[in-house]
Amino acid sequence: MRIALLPGDGIGPEITEASLRVLEKLGDFETDEQLIGGAAIDATGEPLPQATLDASKQADAVLLGAVGGPKWDTTKPDAPRPEQGLLGLRKELGLFANLRPVRPVPALYDASPLRRDRIEGTNLIVIRELTGGIYFGERGRNGDTAYDTCIYSVAEIERIARVAFKTARAKVTSVDKANVLESSRLWREVVMRVHSEEFPWVQLEHLLVDNAAMQLVNAPRHFDTILTENMFGDILSDEAAMLTGSLGMLPSASLGANAPGLFEPAHGSAPDIAGTGMANPLAMLASVAMMLRHGFSLETEAAALESAIDRALEGGLRTPDLGGDATTEDAVRTVLSNL
Repeated sequence: MRIALLPGDGIGPEITEASLRVLEKLGDFETDEQLIGGAAIDATGEPLPQATLDASKQADAVLLGAVGGPKWDTTKPDAPRPEQGLLGLRKELGLFANLRPVRPVPALYDASPLRRDRIEGTNLIVIRELTGGIYFGERGRNGDTAYDTCIYSVAEIERIARVAFKTARAKVTSVDKANVLESSRLWREVVMRVHSEEFPWVQLEHLLVDNAAMQLVNAPRHFDTILTENMFGDILSDEAAMLTGSLGMLPSASLGANAPGLFEPAHGSAPDIAGTGMANPLAMLASVAMMLRHGFSLETEAAALESAIDRALEGGLRTPDLGGDATTEDAVRTVLSNL
């Protein structure tokens, strides 16, 4: 079982090291560590070196820490940026579906900025289209004007819609901006057709993105499976993460048709705490669980790891982002003791 290991920037190497310690207890995995993001820019001048891409294509799964940081921030349009490495990797591997489950753990109900009665019983998943939309459309500057183009094809919408309908327990909420955007009107038309022709037993509803953002805070239990395009999904999944009390709790999986999946925590590189030993590794460990399940079909091991994380939190583990003072090392040891 081969894993391309991409620690990346900021706290990425720290949480990646934590994941390796857990993986040692769960199976026999071969890892190939490579550069991505800012670390790759510093070493090679580009955010996605060919060696990293080759290793990722040859692996059975890709595990990524985090990319980015103020060191590489720039407004120069031609300058390499760490995020280009992640976007490029998703594109090259054909990873068009991003899955972000959001399930507040009962032990953390009081850590959420929302009241317990609002979030109790929430269990949703955001399915975000990853390789189309405004992030990949034509862009540029013309004098004192800048533009970014949002483009979607019927085929792109069909394949992500099928993932959502197959994932849903009972209902899909398709999120768009069809009252304004032509790309959203096509999105809604295609989703409705796929639903009626292939998945009529699944309930389907449509929400405009601004209303969806409001309802995620107002009534998160309303949602089962949220289906949306790239930029809307990027924003809504981070909003949904705060239902758990911290972005440091949210894992993610990016999947394609035949390529190895990419598994990563949804949080950023947190450069302000890099090297302090205070990073929360639980989103990374939950991403490892998703890798075990979706990348290697190791359901028993995935469930065991998720249970160990829940038990650690029930036992009182709290990193600084959750209102406590547990270190990264404390968190890893507690999860291992419950595994």
